[in-house]
Amino acid sequence: MSEDEDLVKAVLARAPGAFERLVARHQKLVWHLVYRMVQHPEDARDLSQDVFLRVHERLHQYRFESALSTWIGRVAFSVASRHLQKKKLPMVEAPADDGDRSSPWEQVSDGFDLEAACADSELMQILASAIEKLPPLQRTLVTLYHLEELGIGEIATITGLPEGTIKNYLFRARSRLRQQLEIRMGVAA
Repeated sequence: MSEDEDLVKAVLARAPGAFERLVARHQKLVWHLVYRMVQHPEDARDLSQDVFLRVHERLHQYRFESALSTWIGRVAFSVASRHLQKKKLPMVEAPADDGDRSSPWEQVSDGFDLEAACADSELMQILASAIEKLPPLQRTLVTLYHLEELGIGEIATITGLPEGTIKNYLFRARSRLRQQLEIRMGVAA
């Protein structure tokens, strides 16, 4: 946490290059969060700039209770969520009533190894396409969990969602991805 403290103190003291270092360190996380939610490069660029503007304006409010990346991720999630609300775009799909009330929604690990599924470039392209078709919240959670490798607790802090809800959405997203991959790869279910 001392690296975060040093950087925040430097930014607040207006040290030359400090804010640029903060942006460089966290721009990938902000871009992933924002772009996965809004899926429009121009909007994502504008919103990412808005995120860092808000971070700069409110950095004095950061209390070191979590990692700086988690705090910035929370700002990014809020900015992107508000954008979707203004555009009246749903964050999640209405759950399908599949009649199976005994499904293990609380399990994050469902036996599907996303990393192994990305082993070759053709499959990676198919997977990227399938991820893009997920609802914004599921896309974002898959990105944070599998690509950014954040833990469920940190994702809960960023999104403000309960851990069980995150696990539920991840389970549903992976089930959907698995189905799409099986169809595209010609694998019998």
